[in-house]
Amino acid sequence: MTHVENELNSQPECWIRAAEQAAAHGAALPAAGERVAIVGCGTSFFMAQAVAALREQSGQGETDAFAASEFPDSRSYDRVVALTRSGTTTEVLELLGRLRGRTRTTAVTADPYTPVMESADDIVVLDFADEQSVVQTRFATTALTLLRAHLGLHCDAVVADARTALETPLPEGLVDCSQFTFLGRGWTVGLANEAGLKMREASLAWTEAYPAMEYRHGPISITTRGTATWMLGEAPEGLAEQVRETGGLWVAGGLDPLAELVRAQRLAVAVAAARGLDPDQPRHLTRSVILGRTAH
Repeated sequence: MTHVENELNSQPECWIRAAEQAAAHGAALPAAGERVAIVGCGTSFFMAQAVAALREQSGQGETDAFAASEFPDSRSYDRVVALTRSGTTTEVLELLGRLRGRTRTTAVTADPYTPVMESADDIVVLDFADEQSVVQTRFATTALTLLRAHLGLHCDAVVADARTALETPLPEGLVDCSQFTFLGRGWTVGLANEAGLKMREASLAWTEAYPAMEYRHGPISITTRGTATWMLGEAPEGLAEQVRETGGLWVAGGLDPLAELVRAQRLAVAVAAARGLDPDQPRHLTRSVILGRTAH
């Protein structure tokens, strides 16, 4: 079994621990009413998108999400939260350095022995969710679970759905598809983006991701026999029927959307295996992107 498989299979237990620890980390996480930005790179950026939408939807305050390299320095926030598994990513460390002394910062990381420990004002370490693999699975979803619990939006049913996602066979014919599109609404747009990234990283698959209502505005033109469209969360009325009329495979997201992401992670590993690829050795990727003078 690959590192990726071992780590994605451990997610229900990691989510339980993160939810249990949320209250203890409350002072380091955004308070209700704060104006907040959440930043990250790659997978962490997509988790930031999900958390930002969840926080705004729950009425806890204006919340933006940015790739760390695209943070608008002209904006003011009460707190900036950086998601960084490695704690070494150049763009995150440089941003935290620019914010020091003018904006309160929190870093959520997996490794307590990295530069980010000295770069942020507050630190949350989820070392039990750290990973050997380059391709992120459990750290990302565990960090999201921590923040979801902090917002009061986590429940035991989410963990139960994750176990179902790990135990239930993937839809027949899905692994053989030539193209995959993931759709989301609200906070699940970030999850759809992440599902697409997992497929590209682990299996070199042709994948796309969109807000569900945007799918009709062009992207549906590529849908045909041998393609799959996967909805994370509740689908817009009539969309499933439209996809089926094209001949494409429609995958309904019947579980909690975060558990649906676990199913997509499993699909990425399964497609990699079918194509003779090793998901622990993704092409052109490293565990952390470290550039220039920060790389020492």
